[in-house]
Parts: sequence; C-alpha cells; structure tokens
Amino acid sequence: MTYLILGLGLVVGAILTVRWLAGAPPRQILRGLKWFALAVLAGGAIFVAISRRFDILGYLFAVVLPFLLRWGGLIGRFGNMARTAAGPRPGQSSEIRTRLLLMRLEHDSGQLSGEVLDGPYRGRELTSLTLDETLALLAQCRQEDSQGAQALETFLDRQHGDEWRRRSDPGGGQGSGESASFDDAEMTADQARAVLGVAAGASAREIREAHRRLMKIAHPDRGGSDYLATQINRAKDVLLDA
Repeated sequence: MTYLILGLGLVVGAILTVRWLAGAPPRQILRGLKWFALAVLAGGAIFVAISRRFDILGYLFAVVLPFLLRWGGLIGRFGNMARTAAGPRPGQSSEIRTRLLLMRLEHDSGQLSGEVLDGPYRGRELTSLTLDETLALLAQCRQEDSQGAQALETFLDRQHGDEWRRRSDPGGGQGSGESASFDDAEMTADQARAVLGVAAGASAREIREAHRRLMKIAHPDRGGSDYLATQINRAKDVLLDA
C-alpha cells in the first residue's frame, strides 16, 4: 500500500511538473531547475552523513558525472534561450560616435539624444541647444563631419519637425542636400557593438535580436531615419562577418 501511494504521488508530481514546464516562462523554469538540483544535492549529502555510507560517494560520482556534463550543457543553452526570450534589459542604449558628436538611442523609449564632442558647443547636450545654435552646429558638421550632419538632421527632425528646414533654408528647399550621401568610413567591431548595444562575445542570435529590435524604432517608416537604419544594418553586417 505504501509503495502504491508513493507511486501515485510520483505520477501526479510528474504530471504537474510537465504542465508547469509547458506554461512557465523560460527564466522561471531555469530558476526551478537550479533549485531542484540544489535540493537533490543537499538531500544526498544529508543521507550520506546520516547513513555514514561514504563508500558510495565514489560510485555516485562516477554515475552522475556524465549526466552533469550533458545536462550542464543543456541548461547553459536553455539559459541563453531564456535571456533571449526575456528581451533586452531595461536602460540599454546604442551609441554612434562621429568626429563632432556622440549620439545615443534609448532602446526602451526610442529617444534620440547626443553630446557635442568638439567645437564651440563642446560638452553641451543637444537638448540644451537652441534651434539657432543647433543649426549653427549643423553648418559646422556639414563642413567637417558628414556622418555627424546626418545624425544631427535626424535629431532635428525628431525635435523640431519641418521647422528647422524652413529656418535653415527659407527658399523652400529641404535643407539637407549637402549631407544626403552616407559616409563610407569603415565601421570597427567596437563601434558596431556600441551601435547595437551588445557586449563583446555576443552570439549571432543576440546580434540579430538587437538588430531586429532597433530597426523597429529606427526604421524610416516607424519614425526613424535612413541614416540610423543604415548604421544599424552596417553594425549587424560587421559583427556577423567578423
């Protein structure tokens, strides 16, 4: 009777476990597996200590080691899947550095900000500049930093709409003819990681996920710009081809 009850308990426990595994988030499953492994190890240690059967430790080690190696790899891959499924960590951002500007794109909000690295407005945040000051900076970028000019035009479009184009070109032009072509300067791996907001050693899956996530907020059809989309695409290609 005791064995029957024990067997029924194991069956019910197995069914409940399978149902939980089918519906639980990957991160929660990974945490549960870790606690289960710790509980098994603790229970085994207590059993050996009470029974004083220290002679079985070597046997258990020889039997369990192959399973630990196999399941350890599976748990590691499962952990990567859990991190991917969980999405980006809050507060992540991408950076694009040009000669005159450091631009930042917040992943959570899609907000674009920047800092002036050189020139009369060095050290100033773009949001602290008046429209006239920003247009003066744009004129400098068009002369000295074509990538910076493209990034700054994107910032102006987001902050001031068409007003800045009317102010910079009262004749009715688009105000961006001097910086319409994209700079072909080579992008390094460090710059590519900064653009996508990924760490060194990021997997191909993490790189593609970051690219897909950023294109949702940087694509021209979704309020972004050709310049941002081009830089994000270049960053993905640089890292995947490395």
